[in-house]
Amino acid sequence: MSAPDTTDAVQTPVGSRPGPFDWYRNINQQERRTFWSCKIGYGLDGMDTQMLSFVVPTLIAMWGITTGEAGLIHTSTLIASAIGGWVAGILSDRIGRVRTLQLTVLWFAFFTFLCGFAQNYEQLLIARTLMGFGFGGEWTAGAVLIGEVIRAKDRGKAVGMVQSGWALGWGLTAILYAILFSLLPPEDAWRALFLLGIVPAVFVIFVRRLVKDPEIYREAKARQEPSNPSKFYEIFAPGMLSTTIRASLLTTGALGGYYAITSWLPTFLKNERGLSVLGTGGYLAMVIVGSYVGYVISAYLTDILGRKKNFILFAVGSFTIVLLYTQLPVSNGVMLWLGFPLGFFASGIFSGMGAFLTELFPTRIRGSGQGFCYNVGRALAALFPLLIGLLSQTVPLSVGIGAFAAVSYGVVILAALSLPETRGKQLDAQ
Repeated sequence: MSAPDTTDAVQTPVGSRPGPFDWYRNINQQERRTFWSCKIGYGLDGMDTQMLSFVVPTLIAMWGITTGEAGLIHTSTLIASAIGGWVAGILSDRIGRVRTLQLTVLWFAFFTFLCGFAQNYEQLLIARTLMGFGFGGEWTAGAVLIGEVIRAKDRGKAVGMVQSGWALGWGLTAILYAILFSLLPPEDAWRALFLLGIVPAVFVIFVRRLVKDPEIYREAKARQEPSNPSKFYEIFAPGMLSTTIRASLLTTGALGGYYAITSWLPTFLKNERGLSVLGTGGYLAMVIVGSYVGYVISAYLTDILGRKKNFILFAVGSFTIVLLYTQLPVSNGVMLWLGFPLGFFASGIFSGMGAFLTELFPTRIRGSGQGFCYNVGRALAALFPLLIGLLSQTVPLSVGIGAFAAVSYGVVILAALSLPETRGKQLDAQ
């Protein structure tokens, strides 16, 4: 592997005390462009993805759809995103990381825009499902791209900071929702919100002009024989199969725990505890701020503690929060403040995921491996809300949430312990 390009990098003066942002000051111009393109991409992905959750109450009132039909849109989006993420991983190995990122952003922007023209439930279901294909692909392409560009000792921080863009996009959607629904009647406001989803398409112009594929990827492609291109099924070869399975279990546990918490906890607290704060902007803001801070803190901890210890720390923290929510009698005031640690741990656990998966797979099949593991986890975890709902027909909802969260985060801990520690791993062009 060739030495990293240090053009336009600013080196930390000898003898000075290292600061928390020295890693950013020490990267070159191309690395900074890649960092911001991926972070903005994640933010725009989060913005478009979260729009549905804000407009569902309006659609229920206007179209008379059931909560089950609304839930089907969420589930179909997640399943499509899992397929899209795997396909994008394969494409990123074949046609390049940057080109795949461009295609996925254009895809989810176009179909989010199309949602704004839906005339009935069936049209919205189709458009939203197709949108999911793109948003799942964007995660894979962005994670591989930033993971290969940043040097080993700072990879966790950089990838985690990129992923924090999701929380910023979520917050931006909340702001746009508040503005549009205050200026327009509901029957027009929800359409306007989806129509704004086309904005990320403009971002592709920036990526096309300023961001290049990582040098290590270009080297790997140059070494490949034209008659022997990378094949996605190499991740199932005897030397890689065990890693693929264990990494898939790690993502299944993290995503399963997240979906168990976010899908059913609000229903439990509202219907069984009678809390009203859950529907307020203050509570949502607390969760979003907690999510962003969790991403950032976890990004630094994954380089300080190591990938495995960080996953275990946030898995334990997430499950502890579930216990506090489901087992302790809490008031509206306490619940408002608990929104912060909920967002902090449930979202922060994903900060180290991109860097870890980047380091587990060789360059020639990195996109395929990362895309498969994360998105198989997403597909399996998408079943958890359904299973909790079925279980709650015979046991209290709190038991179902707690049981699935315990199993999910237990799987995270076991998978993390079984996988190799990769902090500081140098990538090679193999």
